[in-house]
Amino acid sequence: MIPLGKDEIIYLIGEKGTIGIIKVADRTPLFIDTDSEEFALFLEPDDLLVASGFGAGSLMQRALKCVLFNIREIGSPLIVLPRNHPGSKRLKFVLSAGSKVVVRCDITPGTHPEQDVICGMDEFSGLRISATRGGIKLTPMIESLKREPF
Repeated sequence: MIPLGKDEIIYLIGEKGTIGIIKVADRTPLFIDTDSEEFALFLEPDDLLVASGFGAGSLMQRALKCVLFNIREIGSPLIVLPRNHPGSKRLKFVLSAGSKVVVRCDITPGTHPEQDVICGMDEFSGLRISATRGGIKLTPMIESLKREPF
């Protein structure tokens, strides 16, 4: 288990991608909006908000921290695009929330209302990110990570 407090963010650092992970803390419900409906996702404080960025470096880390802040602290909804939406190609990051999230590189970014998968770069494909009490579990383990205050 990797410890993660509600006032911290963990970045998984890749050569082409970055993943930011925070605890949901007190943000519940989380609203998810599609082109035809809005629904509420009720989460537990130890559940995760995961942002997957299609780029690396400090600029991408700041972008992920910003979008995670907007979701958790400001209460912005998650937006799900319709399949084949032209904007999918221009997304720089996507988000998912829940007790476990699996990174996949064979899905279209931003088009999945299911919150147990997230689009990511090939280097993270198949990675399972699971919430634990007071932390996270990565399967397989990723050695290149960075922790910061949130």
